[in-house]
Amino acid sequence: MALVIPDVLEESCATRQALERLAAKWRVLVVYALLAGPQRHAELRRRLPGITQKVLTETLRGMESDGLVARTVVRQAAPQHVEYALTDLGLTLRDPLAAICAWALEHPASAPALVPASETEPETGVAAARSGESRVLAHAADGPVGRG
Repeated sequence: MALVIPDVLEESCATRQALERLAAKWRVLVVYALLAGPQRHAELRRRLPGITQKVLTETLRGMESDGLVARTVVRQAAPQHVEYALTDLGLTLRDPLAAICAWALEHPASAPALVPASETEPETGVAAARSGESRVLAHAADGPVGRG
């Protein structure tokens, strides 16, 4: 059976739409966290260092509207307890994500570590005058990386 590669560059491509939904920074990490089973909002925040309450809430709402996550009210009385769990559709992501993890283990990042530009290039002129500003990071082998 031949592998069919869709035209992911087309906006109407279902594969592109799926990639766009899953490519959001926190979505895949939320899926990984929920693979362990249903969890409350606070538990997810503890498991996902760096995510804000607002971003987690927005991410969970988006995933719920996409049918990947189910929100269940466990206790109606105040304070209300809500749990989030992967739906059957969300659970179908287990194998593709496991394949990505296996690939990552087989092909560890080989890029050199980022170092401050000041360690790879001497400061002169305006750059020297801005010594208090955050520095542009430079790739040790590739030279300066622009500010994003």
